[in-house]
Amino acid sequence: MKAENTVSVKSEDFALRIVKLYKYLTTRENEREFVMSKQLLRSGTSIGANIAEAEFAISKDDFKAKLYISLKECNESRYWIRLLHKSEFITDNEFQSLYEDCQEILRILIAITKTLKVGK
Repeated sequence: MKAENTVSVKSEDFALRIVKLYKYLTTRENEREFVMSKQLLRSGTSIGANIAEAEFAISKDDFKAKLYISLKECNESRYWIRLLHKSEFITDNEFQSLYEDCQEILRILIAITKTLKVGK
């Protein structure tokens, strides 16, 4: 059982962006940020990790569970991105770009999980 290849690629690319953002936020000379960025690092990289696990799921239920975890982690990532923006740790442009990427992954995961519900 494979998750759509598109979501695998997009989630890995997103994870790489999150890793780079974490490095940037924690190494700046002024205004270093560790708490929210660490939470985003965890949730943002977990999306793709769970999709990768789903690709080699041992059952359909395991496949569904991993994709639902990815969906929840993606939604959590949106929260941390919004919070980093509202607290002015990331710019409007950085926010827009990251948030749009996260939204796109979320939409794909919602579509996949809806299909899984129908196919019970």
